[in-house]
Amino acid sequence: MSETATSNASQVPAIEGWFTLDQNPHLIGSQCTGCGTYVFPPREGACPSPLCDSEELKATPFSRFGTVWSYAENRYAPPLPYRAAEPFEPYALVAVQLEKEGIIVLGQAPKGILAKDLKVGMRMQLETDVLYREDGVDYMVYVWAPAVQDEVAGGAK
Repeated sequence: MSETATSNASQVPAIEGWFTLDQNPHLIGSQCTGCGTYVFPPREGACPSPLCDSEELKATPFSRFGTVWSYAENRYAPPLPYRAAEPFEPYALVAVQLEKEGIIVLGQAPKGILAKDLKVGMRMQLETDVLYREDGVDYMVYVWAPAVQDEVAGGAK
């Protein structure tokens, strides 16, 4: 987890149900029970594959690791309802292809990692970071950080 989290503040996900806040966080997506198609963000209902007629998606933990597929840098504060820390700091957006699932998930890089620090094909791991603080609560988001841990490819921990 990022060092920017306050140790005495409580932590809650900024978006409930998309990721875990444990020591080895992972995304939570959905998987079709019929054909195995993966979906992120998680949802219920019919399979999105036009080749499948299944009406059931199940919640599924996703890989913590993947590789950079693409990236960009945001140098201006997004409009509301986005909540950014004050003062606004530029950040990188990273599209990461998950090792096991193969889908591409967009997310921010941790504070201090910009586009100049990223390369297509670079191995990344999922972490959490503070999006903003309010009334003693850290509102957390998932971020894609350069991988530093060794783990068997494809498994959510």
